[in-house]
Amino acid sequence: MSTAILTGPPVPGSQLGPDLRALGFDVREVLLPDELPRLVGQVPAGERVALVDPRFVGHLHALRLALTDPRFPAACVPGALAVQAEARPALARAVADAAAVPTTPVRIASVLTDDVAAAIETDGVAVHRPELGSLVATVPADDEGAADAARAVAAVDDEAVRLRNAVKSRDGFFTTHFISPYSRYVARWCARRGLTPNQVTTASLITALIAAGCAATGTRGGYVAAGVLLILSFVLDCTDGQLARYSLQYSTMGAWLDATFDRAKEYAYYAGLALGAARGGDDVWALALGAMVLQTCRHVVDFSFNEANHDASANTSPTAALSDKLDSVGWTVWVRRMIVLPIGERWAMIAILTAATTPRIVFYALLIGCAFAACYTTAGRVLRSLTRRATRTDRAARALAELADSGPLAQLVAAKAPRIPAAPVVAGLGAAVLIAAALTLPVGSGLVIGAAVLYAVLSGLAVSGPLKGALDWLVPPLFRVAEYCTVLILAARSDVNGALPAAFGLVSAVAYHHYDTVYRIKGGSGAPPQWLVRVIGGQEGRTLVVTVLAAVLATRDTDFTLALTALAAVIALVVLVESIRFWVSSGAPAVHDEGETA
Repeated sequence: MSTAILTGPPVPGSQLGPDLRALGFDVREVLLPDELPRLVGQVPAGERVALVDPRFVGHLHALRLALTDPRFPAACVPGALAVQAEARPALARAVADAAAVPTTPVRIASVLTDDVAAAIETDGVAVHRPELGSLVATVPADDEGAADAARAVAAVDDEAVRLRNAVKSRDGFFTTHFISPYSRYVARWCARRGLTPNQVTTASLITALIAAGCAATGTRGGYVAAGVLLILSFVLDCTDGQLARYSLQYSTMGAWLDATFDRAKEYAYYAGLALGAARGGDDVWALALGAMVLQTCRHVVDFSFNEANHDASANTSPTAALSDKLDSVGWTVWVRRMIVLPIGERWAMIAILTAATTPRIVFYALLIGCAFAACYTTAGRVLRSLTRRATRTDRAARALAELADSGPLAQLVAAKAPRIPAAPVVAGLGAAVLIAAALTLPVGSGLVIGAAVLYAVLSGLAVSGPLKGALDWLVPPLFRVAEYCTVLILAARSDVNGALPAAFGLVSAVAYHHYDTVYRIKGGSGAPPQWLVRVIGGQEGRTLVVTVLAAVLATRDTDFTLALTALAAVIALVVLVESIRFWVSSGAPAVHDEGETA
């Protein structure tokens, strides 16, 4: 149980004590400042401690934001401070110093929490200060100030603000206007019944899997049910994040589930559509795999660009300034959010077209829409990079190297070769040679293997130096394009029964590994361990293995399919076991990632 300590004599008639108990705190009081270090020391070391000025006046949700959010080692609003276990030593030093300051009439025998917050920040602890907006949090100096603060509290509906803040401030058009107006109330209903965001996330996954099963029936009734269930799954997908924000229930498990289940739902639904089409005699597995490849590569572009630039110094460009100017014009904001086909618009389009048309039309629309969105966003990021004067950090270069997913072959080349400039050009050349060979040469040709070997060498050359160039963030996306497209092309051209579904499974397993890498980096815990990357071969090693399997087995009836299936199963098993171990461990980052714009 968390402990809240009032740092001075309680104010008669104050609602502060009951409010803190309602937030789950055991409330203790000190009458003199020199008692505070002793009370802080009595709280078990692993528990959260909150210091609250007894004169605090404000909304309950302001206290909730400052005192109960688990994502930050320390957080405060005026008059209230909370620290997690890792910040307890700094808190102990700060309160000891504060208690040693002689009491004055102005201090009214209380230790000022704002002074303690400043002290632990000086001690090296990052203190989060949530944006309160219209919420009130203040420590009035006299009775007149207290009366004014009480009137300000009464003038603002705490619950309305809490509901409004449960919705992401920046979301897609479909989600903002067709989902969030009611899903926030679903989130509140869940909170009042003790449901957790993880439970809602799991319900969303189950609903999407049932939708995929309905699509796999290949009947019109099944397609209609699939479309309805997919929208319901998306409503629950929005609800879990809103519930987390509404009740501040952020967790390591929630971060992992939220980060991975969206992709699992979408790609399982693609598989369901492909199975349903096959029941009707239409083979669309190549389209389904193509849609998955395109969507995953789009995300890698976003992740890679953001990691390269979010902490860069002198990070300005005329293109970014123009974008900000366009955002000031109301209608352009919605148009620009819609044309990138975020998850809300994408799932709505998929659901409607599933119910009304055929899987082939769904995939054609998805490929065209995602291809346009990919060109739009990538072109914008390239323009920003070319016009931006920015100095990339070592942290950014390390993140890009980890996103590259280089295996033993590329690492060996990178260690032995001299540093090569223009890393994106080298990576792009390798990807182009490999894809061209897979498209034009016979699948069983040794030249395709030779192209894969050349690609592995060029991959190593591309990462031989730190990725700090203006366009070096393109290296990881180019590697993804090369690996995924090679698997797709060789499976499609092999004409082996079941090769494309097996390739779909293989790319799904590898894509999970890549998403897992992204979310570990975003959480600040670094990429998966090197032994894992070596065991699953790295991106260039897997590509070479697939080309060898295609050359040796593509002429045999089902051997290529079995080999791809076995490779997918091994990669999925190794990656999932290590990923689950990490995300349920105490070393995983305690965050709830916002994920893709809905």
